[in-house]
Amino acid sequence: MDTKTIAYSESLTEFHRFKTRAVKVGSIGIGGDNPIRVQSMTTTDTMDTEGSISQSIRMIEAGCELVRLTAPSKKDALNLGPIREGIRSKGHEAPLVADIHFTPNAAEIAARIVEKVRVNPGNYADKKKFEEHDYTDKSYQAELDRIRERFAPLVEICKEEGTAMRIGTNHGSLSDRILSRYGDTPLGMVESAMEFLRICRDHDYHEIVLSMKASNPQVMVQAYRLLVNHMMEEGMNYPLHLGVTEAGEGEDGRIKSAVGIGTLLEDGLGDTVRVSLTEEPEAEIPVARMLVDRYGTRKTGEDIPPILDYPIDPFSYTKRDSAHIGNFGHGEVPRVIADLSNRNEITPASLFAFGYNYSVPLDKWNLSDQAVDYVYVGEKSIDFETPGTLGVIADLDAWKEVSDQPRTYPLLDSKSFLADGEVSSELNFLKLDAQELFEASIQAKLADASRTILILETNHPNAVPMLRRGFVEIINRGIKLPVVIKRDYPTESTEEVQLYASTDVGALMLDGLGDGVWLTSEKTGDKSLNALVFGILQATRTRISKTEYISCPSCGRTLFDLQETTAKIRSRTNHLKGVKIGIMGCIVNGPGEMADADYGYVGTGVGKITLYKEKEVVKRNVPSENAVDELIELIKSHGDWVEVE
Repeated sequence: MDTKTIAYSESLTEFHRFKTRAVKVGSIGIGGDNPIRVQSMTTTDTMDTEGSISQSIRMIEAGCELVRLTAPSKKDALNLGPIREGIRSKGHEAPLVADIHFTPNAAEIAARIVEKVRVNPGNYADKKKFEEHDYTDKSYQAELDRIRERFAPLVEICKEEGTAMRIGTNHGSLSDRILSRYGDTPLGMVESAMEFLRICRDHDYHEIVLSMKASNPQVMVQAYRLLVNHMMEEGMNYPLHLGVTEAGEGEDGRIKSAVGIGTLLEDGLGDTVRVSLTEEPEAEIPVARMLVDRYGTRKTGEDIPPILDYPIDPFSYTKRDSAHIGNFGHGEVPRVIADLSNRNEITPASLFAFGYNYSVPLDKWNLSDQAVDYVYVGEKSIDFETPGTLGVIADLDAWKEVSDQPRTYPLLDSKSFLADGEVSSELNFLKLDAQELFEASIQAKLADASRTILILETNHPNAVPMLRRGFVEIINRGIKLPVVIKRDYPTESTEEVQLYASTDVGALMLDGLGDGVWLTSEKTGDKSLNALVFGILQATRTRISKTEYISCPSCGRTLFDLQETTAKIRSRTNHLKGVKIGIMGCIVNGPGEMADADYGYVGTGVGKITLYKEKEVVKRNVPSENAVDELIELIKSHGDWVEVE
């Protein structure tokens, strides 16, 4: 088997969870043969004892199996004791986790009180000032020795108390030392954790869970895979805590989380999950549970032909090299196909949900940034003038009746394709089950095609491995036709479609596989389904169609109402296509975690906001009542503002 195939996963076609050691956290186990655990974090001030107890219990009753609380100071860490006692006195045994960033002393206190501590290698005993340093091997080792001296006492306390630990690397809070040597990369994230992990192993301490969080699902997935790769090389198998940090709110937060977390769960990676939403923490639990439960009964998929030579680098993004046919393939963004085939009648109003609005007084079409590229009409036809940017796909027999209409193309199946080949001199669409790609007759015909777009689908319960295997087949056979990923969710609820489609399509897009998307769902409205497709493409960074918000989920460190502020900023900026805005509740999740953002809004004191342009501070201590207006002015001053049409 190719080394890239086994570098982070036992198999890319058969589903198996990566076998980790089991770590005991209070009354539950993580990893090993334990189920995948779901967890969340309180948003209360940790010094608010009763508020923290009440919220923790609401989370537990919603299904939260581990409750995390922030402990930014020694007094917060000490107050974890009364909180823990209050929760236990009400009959709840869910383990508590102390979240530590800058204060090792707080971690050492908390480790004697709660069942688990979380430390961030980027700021536990290291520096983050966005400064570049030229380290020699000697000076770099000296820094490691200093970190070892600072970190070792916590390791010994955890070992003595039986306290578990999460070594949680965040993409945005890599230290200047790591950045100087490895850059802002998944490798830097992995090395940051491995340094701390090696210290733990030197002390014979192994009750460890690892995480590699980022707000960009692509970076996050690559980092987790690379971490497993490095653990394998060093004979390690610690459990993994999965999460996309600062995912945001609502639909965007759920899509982004499912793209990252779901992709790794498909790989068999992940032992505990936290979905980070800018909402109440108990709202995170059903989302995490829905993602996780999909894999509780997942069959192995032994009937999928194995991948013996994987042509994709799983640790970096490279789009599959496909031919440029029509507006698909090489150099083009992924195209979106909407399904109108089940309509009784197709009218201009049928296109409204898909980004096209017809103005009768002006007699013209208005297009949104989320306008689909093609509509499938099946056996029907369109008897009105469509926008010039929209293509129409019809079943072969129906197409023959309207083949002279502009921008109208046939959809063939394998039988008609084998019999007639490419019937249109412009563009043909061929719908295939992934299994059909292994047939010699189909392969031979595809090798001669030059004006065909593949529509790849599958009914296999393990859809991602099956579709991935189909992509591998066409890559290895040198077939460069563009491929549209088609998924149908006939029985799933709207919530399930949102998470499952984000996983299924996102997992392939993150590996550079796919030149388009076609989703169908009987229980999801057209507008919601269209928004979902474009949301998946946005989350995978393959097609940008709207403003992106990197918004932390709030915790006890938060210095303003994150939900209210995020909604206010969104209402005034959601027309700025491609602009990324970071909204962070405190300096811990501030300039580092939003390093990927174009603009930043960070709480730095009660009622005080600091504004950033990328990593640079522009204005400090702006009164919160003026801060959104000041943010708008900042965006305008850098030429990224456009007026709402």
